[in-house]
Amino acid sequence: MHRLLFALDPEEAHELSLRLLSLWSERGPILEIPAKLLRVEDPRLVVEAMGLRFPNPLGLAAGMDKDARALGAWWALGFGFTEVGTLTPRPQEGNPRPRLFRLVEDHALINRMGFNNQGAEEAARRLKRFRERGLPFPVGVNLGKNRDTPLEKAAEDYLEALRILEPYGDYFVLNVSSPNTPGLRTLQEGPFLDELLSKLRPATSKPLLLKVAPDLSFEALDQVVELCRKHGLEGLVAVNTTLERPGLKSPLAEEAGGLSGRPLKGRSLEVLRYLAGVKDLTLVSVGGVEGPMDVWERLKLGARLVQVYTGFVYGGPLFPRRTLKGLLRLMEAEGVRSLTELWVSIP
Repeated sequence: MHRLLFALDPEEAHELSLRLLSLWSERGPILEIPAKLLRVEDPRLVVEAMGLRFPNPLGLAAGMDKDARALGAWWALGFGFTEVGTLTPRPQEGNPRPRLFRLVEDHALINRMGFNNQGAEEAARRLKRFRERGLPFPVGVNLGKNRDTPLEKAAEDYLEALRILEPYGDYFVLNVSSPNTPGLRTLQEGPFLDELLSKLRPATSKPLLLKVAPDLSFEALDQVVELCRKHGLEGLVAVNTTLERPGLKSPLAEEAGGLSGRPLKGRSLEVLRYLAGVKDLTLVSVGGVEGPMDVWERLKLGARLVQVYTGFVYGGPLFPRRTLKGLLRLMEAEGVRSLTELWVSIP
């Protein structure tokens, strides 16, 4: 099935996968029986972060399930958490197609989706239904602004989306770093970000995080960290997709949009190493994660949680199980009895 999907147009394959997974998500026992085979339930993998309990540190990044259509399936496949979105207050179609490209030679994707989603109200209905099932599965909600909302009114969009979704998310991420909404990355700059956070932080008592671009300078990252501390945010998601094109082989390399996958790994690790000294914010590492060694490296650098998107596209449905089993072997090889023990040992 995985190979058949690669024979389709990337966005058609994505839509077909989500349709099937959403059907599976609603099927009670049909979901829970395979979950017993696929999920790796092991107390050594449990993560306590931001006042939440994650059954394992491997999560599905935002963008895969924008509209919260397949929450049960992500749990059954073995993820420790998922992040839905990016969600905007009003539905929008996003950018014209084609807007998603597979760079197979580079194990990468380029997307210029443009926050296509069915809107916060629809996602809230699905999240409410999922919450009623009582599965112990943290769900983050990634928030953005509508394309036609001017920057000076961006905070109103984030506030409206948060108001609608706040009862149902376990944590919330402000996406100010997508390269596919004109002007959005300006919100990462000091005065804009200061104003945005001053309005969003009082609007929820739940964990609030900021997702940053890989293309920020270290000086700009320092400013972001300072503002996150000033306004009492709980964490950073590092990093979003990049506009850089580092040594790509694919003929699709010059397509416009954000690059994800293997070519982003180096920069993602650079940013994580730079942020490693930031002990008062929860670090969520994403970008170029392809297997257990990538997860282990990031956990040892101080990330509490690790997200995957492109690596899952290429790795297929057994990716979470393979990765978590491999992570346990790496922990055993280094004599680490739990992730809690690992982080206590990090200076």
